[in-house]
Amino acid sequence: MNVVQEFSRFADQYDSYNVVQRDVAKKLVLQIEKERYNTVVDIGCGSGTLYKELKKNNLNFNQFIALDFSPEMLSIHPNNKKIKKKCFDFNNINDFELLTLPEDTLVLSSSALQWSTNLDKTLKAISQMGLEFHFSFFTSNTFSTLHQIANIKSPIYSQPYLIERLSKYYTIKYVEASYQLKFEKIRQMFQYIKRSGVSGGEKQLSYKEIKKVMSEYPFDYLEFEVLFIEAKRKSYK
Repeated sequence: MNVVQEFSRFADQYDSYNVVQRDVAKKLVLQIEKERYNTVVDIGCGSGTLYKELKKNNLNFNQFIALDFSPEMLSIHPNNKKIKKKCFDFNNINDFELLTLPEDTLVLSSSALQWSTNLDKTLKAISQMGLEFHFSFFTSNTFSTLHQIANIKSPIYSQPYLIERLSKYYTIKYVEASYQLKFEKIRQMFQYIKRSGVSGGEKQLSYKEIKKVMSEYPFDYLEFEVLFIEAKRKSYK
């Protein structure tokens, strides 16, 4: 199933640069069916977008564990007596060994795990954290036209590869969603890419390459593709 969401507001009207990520978090939370959990874990929690969406949807829990490798992000994540914050790098398998969680933990991650440097190891480790999982991944079709013009290979995983790796450790259901984020000027696209955090460790373009992309880019929008996953842990060897 493919769902297209178009944001027609222009970049200078945004109150922040993570408009797509916020909508992704909102859609991920809407997939959760139960109203109460003992423990909820958010891997790559950032500034707390998922937590805020959970509260808006009246999803209750006894404890919420916010995990992020950035102390700065954790410092601006919401606080209350149910929230525990922990510096955590999902690329470091040793960090998983330091976590002790109830078996019935609900595990969430929105717009973060596409940056795993070893997806197989990361997904295997996460599968031991609970029984129910909801993930969202940006896929390699994000910025596809820009990458083609600039002759850049996407730094993140393709949808088929994500599904293949996930299916090794989980029984999954998935939905693909496409987004278009419009801009008044091509320069605003580059500003967005720089400030939104969606480019990750992507190759930096030279001035000449930027000029080429700006002159040849055919659209007034950036393309995004997101894979939403509902998963249950399965037995594996």
